[in-house]
Amino acid sequence: MSLPRIGITIGDPAGIGPEIVARALADPQVRVACQPVVCGDQSVFAEAARRLGLTEQIRALGEFCFVDSGVVGGAALPVPGQVSALGGQAAFTALKNCAELALNGRVQAIATAPINKEALKAAGVPFIGHTEILADLTGASDPLTLFVVRELRVFFLSRHVALKAACELVTKENLLSFSRRAHRELARLLGQESPKLAIAGLNPHSGEHGLFGDEEVTEIEPAIRELREEGLDISGPYPADSVFYRALTGEFDAVISLYHDQGHIATKMVDFERTISVTLGLPFVRTSVDHGTAFDIAGKGIASPVSMVEAILMAAKFA
Repeated sequence: MSLPRIGITIGDPAGIGPEIVARALADPQVRVACQPVVCGDQSVFAEAARRLGLTEQIRALGEFCFVDSGVVGGAALPVPGQVSALGGQAAFTALKNCAELALNGRVQAIATAPINKEALKAAGVPFIGHTEILADLTGASDPLTLFVVRELRVFFLSRHVALKAACELVTKENLLSFSRRAHRELARLLGQESPKLAIAGLNPHSGEHGLFGDEEVTEIEPAIRELREEGLDISGPYPADSVFYRALTGEFDAVISLYHDQGHIATKMVDFERTISVTLGLPFVRTSVDHGTAFDIAGKGIASPVSMVEAILMAAKFA
């Protein structure tokens, strides 16, 4: 059986993306798991490989192909650690090319290196991040973000919104719609007919029956009752200080986190480097490192490739 072809973006050229992708390609685990197809500016990638002393090693790999974005071209390479419109445009173009490969069936899944929101804005890209860009490129109505680390899987009811706005989004109707989609996508991903989903509480101790906030009583519990009446194995709300550990030890297949940091803190405390983001609801599986462009260490050759390696391996697994 041939290995799956995985599209890999190098992210913002001024960040650590080119370095961690170069190191990941040199990792024996990656070489036996997939056929990589790298998307990005080849001059940027070549320079990163040179700085790391990997030029000959990567050249010797031979079989992987490269889709050159052509954004940087003959221009001066972006300065490591500096936000620029050029970097934002290069990152966007690489992602666009990679998505097109997946839509055309030339790769079976994609793994993305980090991009920078300020650079995207400087380049005039009207999206805040990967998920929003991919939704537009593929026509997906509302993709889901799933974090995976070891046996812990976490969905997010809301992502990049202020905490006050996130709390306002915890409504019965939002939970009903989101939970149905999360259950469907998780069943498809795991190949299970009825995976077990837990919903985290919003307030301390899940509100103590309205003592510390009433969202559990007025919004979350009614949604769960209706979902269970539909036959979905969804339960809660469980206090957020224990539900993630219970999922990690196998009691639940996934947890629905009610806001960004609630689930991010839980997963990253399990294993910061090996927490991987998976985007579901697209025509293809997309995985990503769960860290940013790390401009403070970009170009220094000290960025760890562990998360990039894990993202590529997970993309190959789900492909």
